[in-house]
Amino acid sequence: MYAIVKTGGKQYKVALGDKLNIEKIPAEVGDTVELQTICVVDGKDVQVKAEEAAKTKVQAVVVEQFKDKKVIVFKFKKRKNYKRKRGHRQNLTRIQIVQIGSEKFKEPAKKASKAAPKKDADAKAAKAEKEAAPKAEKKPAAKKAAPKKAADKPADKAADAAADKTE
Repeated sequence: MYAIVKTGGKQYKVALGDKLNIEKIPAEVGDTVELQTICVVDGKDVQVKAEEAAKTKVQAVVVEQFKDKKVIVFKFKKRKNYKRKRGHRQNLTRIQIVQIGSEKFKEPAKKASKAAPKKDADAKAAKAEKEAAPKAEKKPAAKKAAPKKAADKPADKAADAAADKTE
């Protein structure tokens, strides 16, 4: 089942659980809003008449109020030394459709939150198994002796001094 709704001068095809960005509406995050219905399509029936479609309610929950990406508006007229650059960010509202007519949407986020503790429990169990397993003792690697640069320097100085005297 889906519906076609009108808001902000645009029409959107929506189904249960859909998230969409619409023109800003005056509502707070978490508020439920009702959208104007134009058409409702069920698997068998299609309600196209305005009176029938208006009876079907489409409700959505406001998820977020935000600004869209910046759109650059650049005006230019060649050979007239006319250039204007402006930017614009449109205010938008993200909504999620929770009810069309009498059908209600069950949030999948609740299912995901139930699944998350299972993953955490599995991770804790795996960590406990690793700790319980006997660990092989590792011997520290033997360090290689690095040549002493301090000892090399006096020899180099003596060689340099001998070379200076011969010249």
